Amino acid sequence: MKKIKVKLLPLRCLLFVFSFLCLAMITGNSADELIHWWSIICSICNIITILLLLWICKKENITYKQLLNWEKGNTKVISIVIGIIATLVIGMGGMYIAGFFVYGKFPYMATFMIAPIPLWLAIINIFILPITTTMAEDGLYLGYAMNINKNKWVAILFPAFFYALQHSFIPILFDWKYIVYRLFSFLPLTIIFCYWYYKKRNPIPIMVGHFVINIVTAAQIVVTSASPELFKIMQQM
Repeated sequence: MKKIKVKLLPLRCLLFVFSFLCLAMITGNSADELIHWWSIICSICNIITILLLLWICKKENITYKQLLNWEKGNTKVISIVIGIIATLVIGMGGMYIAGFFVYGKFPYMATFMIAPIPLWLAIINIFILPITTTMAEDGLYLGYAMNINKNKWVAILFPAFFYALQHSFIPILFDWKYIVYRLFSFLPLTIIFCYWYYKKRNPIPIMVGHFVINIVTAAQIVVTSASPELFKIMQQM
């Protein structure tokens, strides 16, 4: 079982690479030209990940809630509030700091991450992306992967590394600076997520905070999709 868990940690990295390259081949575009479709591709990969986790749960004769140690009524409101604030502050702070060290700009904004797509797709995806990302990532890197090793720091840092690394391929840009930027943007947050879960075994504050930061991103895509002119202004800032 341990070997299976280790092999599944790079799953989403490979899934994103495969998805973007396949779409590039089908459309005749380069992977760089498809970056604005990242949120749709991400939702599809999330659904695939969730289906895999549900299959694993069935095989292990457990539920998804049991996989995550999700117990109703076991979470205080203050923990959820702290989870939301910490996720937003550390998540955004990690992006700004990584942007400064990699690109020498503060605050650095990767505006292509909120590039417009067809508005109807953006509206649909604001309901799909946040919930599927939260369920897929937290289910895989917390609930499934946190028992790989009995050593505390291996159990925390190994899943946290792949939890952050997957973002280097959402979307794909064949640029080492971008890959490093994305990795170190999310690594502080994923380490804290994994450390919290290791100590508390309560995924709810993490999942709620994760959901909020994802819905903020999805909402920004809706805004730029409704007003592409606004996106052009943001690119020039």
